[in-house]
Amino acid sequence: MRKLKLQMQVSIDGFVAGPNGEMDWPISDWDEELKNYVMELTAPVDLILIGRKLADHFIPTWAARAGDPDVADIFTHKMNDTEKVVFSRTQTEHGWKNTVLINENLEEEINRLKRSSGGDIITYGGSGMAASLITRNLIDEYHLFINPVALGKGLPIFHLLEQKLSMKLISTTSFACGIVVLCYQPQHQG
Repeated sequence: MRKLKLQMQVSIDGFVAGPNGEMDWPISDWDEELKNYVMELTAPVDLILIGRKLADHFIPTWAARAGDPDVADIFTHKMNDTEKVVFSRTQTEHGWKNTVLINENLEEEINRLKRSSGGDIITYGGSGMAASLITRNLIDEYHLFINPVALGKGLPIFHLLEQKLSMKLISTTSFACGIVVLCYQPQHQG
């Protein structure tokens, strides 16, 4: 069965975006060690799952980078060339390359994708999509990129849980830029 990984930028106080979705706080000046970590994390990935709100910015941003010879790199090509599934309750059409739009049955569709053949699956959220996946116990690995900033208020991803979700720490990796990556696997209650 394919593994679904969640990769999220998180503030020290647990928010993945500012109150209005602001993303002006994560550290973007990554050193080579952190870039290599992300390359290794995404190497076995051949499918990206994202919500529509994030897709509106994510897909065009990576497409623009691919067209700019000064910034295009291996990771840019990975983000553009990897198949994507966008979940949306409202959007019915799109013009995005390598992208399928799904409008219903989030849990059923993700379980079908996890049972299909292929490499790992990764999701970057946004906050609503990540919260939906978390409450349905669909995430197999959490890769939380803890940034050295407290927002005070913002968008969380664990707020919809109705019961505790125990985790097993797999690894911690700190980087010179101040980001600490915590990798967890959920401990499903049986």
